[in-house]
Amino acid sequence: MEIKDAITKAKQNDQIAFNFLLDTFWNDVYAFQLKRTENENDAEDITIQTFSKAFDKINTYNEDYKFKTWLITISKNIHIDLVRKQKKTIRNTSKDNDDNYFDIIDDSPTPEDKIITEQNLAKLLRDIKKLKPHYQEVINLRYFQELSYKEISEELNEPINNVKVKLLRAKKLLAAIITKT
Repeated sequence: MEIKDAITKAKQNDQIAFNFLLDTFWNDVYAFQLKRTENENDAEDITIQTFSKAFDKINTYNEDYKFKTWLITISKNIHIDLVRKQKKTIRNTSKDNDDNYFDIIDDSPTPEDKIITEQNLAKLLRDIKKLKPHYQEVINLRYFQELSYKEISEELNEPINNVKVKLLRAKKLLAAIITKT
C-alpha cells in the first residue's frame, strides 16, 4: 500500500490504512521523542498521543507536506504542552537570588475530589463494559493492570503494533461512548 493511498483510505476510516500508517511511521515518531525526552515511557506515551491525535484529525492533513513531517510536528507540540504543564506545577518562591527555594504546588485531592473520582470511576467502568470484549481486555490490561505494551502483546499473543492500534481504537470508541452519555 502506498502512503498516499493509505492516507486517502484512512480519511474514510479504513482500519487497515490506520494500521499501515501506524506501522510505517511508529518508529520515526518514537525515535524522535526518545531523543527529546530521553525516557522510553514518556516517548511511548507521546507517540501514542501523536497517532491518536493524527488519526482523529486525519481529514485536516494537507497533502502539500510530507505525512511524516506532519506527525513529527504534532508530536513536538504534544511534548511542548507536557513540558509547559510540568513547569506550571513548580514555582520559584525565593526572596532573593542567592537562595533558591521552590514551592511544590499541592495537587493532592481533597475528600470531595476523592468522592467525585470514585463516582467517575464507577461510571467509567460501566462505559468500558459497553465496548466489545477484546477492547475491554486491552484497556483493562493497560490501564488497570498497568502492563507494558510488550506484556500485553505476550498476554494476547499479538504483535505490539496491533496492541497499540487496538488500544487507540478502544480509547476512541470509549471516548465516543462517554460523550454520548
